[in-house]
Amino acid sequence: MNRLLRLLFVVVIAYPVVLAWLGVSVANRKRLPTKGPGIIIANHNSHLDLLTLLTLFPLSKVHLVHPAAAADYFLKNRWVAWFATRVVGIIPVVRGGDPKQSDPLAGCVQALREGKILVLFPEGTRGEPERLSEFKSGLWYLCQQFPEVPVTPVFMHGLGRAMGKGQWIPVPFFIDVYIDEPVYCRSDKSVFISDLKQRFESLQNNAQGRDS
Repeated sequence: MNRLLRLLFVVVIAYPVVLAWLGVSVANRKRLPTKGPGIIIANHNSHLDLLTLLTLFPLSKVHLVHPAAAADYFLKNRWVAWFATRVVGIIPVVRGGDPKQSDPLAGCVQALREGKILVLFPEGTRGEPERLSEFKSGLWYLCQQFPEVPVTPVFMHGLGRAMGKGQWIPVPFFIDVYIDEPVYCRSDKSVFISDLKQRFESLQNNAQGRDS
């Protein structure tokens, strides 16, 4: 049932909003993982980020794709929680808890063990439109447990203008998506995070160069 609901969500909501209302150009789609376990990391500027990412995958693979999302935001009432977990397929992450008491990434660990494709936003929350924020270190801790799992950077350009913070109705901007080569975890946290940030900055420069 959950698999069918997710397919309906993509076909009825994600496709019309992203592909018809906005329009998307994708560079290097073939770099996306075709099976799990895998990790997608993407910049986060809009509520439309996840819808856009879901449209990048064939319908036959959508059931494998699960975004990590803040439990305090998406589980705040039972109806939102049902829709977020059953239809959208989020993996709840508890922010601000004591890691000594419980692992906030336990759901992400389980999803990867089950062969899912996990979507993470390393900035942690939606930032200012079309600007990158600092990356959190949670990704590195997760990758340390799965050093063989590829991490694929995806940069989305235009969604901050289409529906940024404080907007509730999407404005029809054309979206460009740039997909980088997959990378793997590094033993040095700062080197790993710095390398990923540089990759996103390079993709961002490509996008901005295309605008000019």
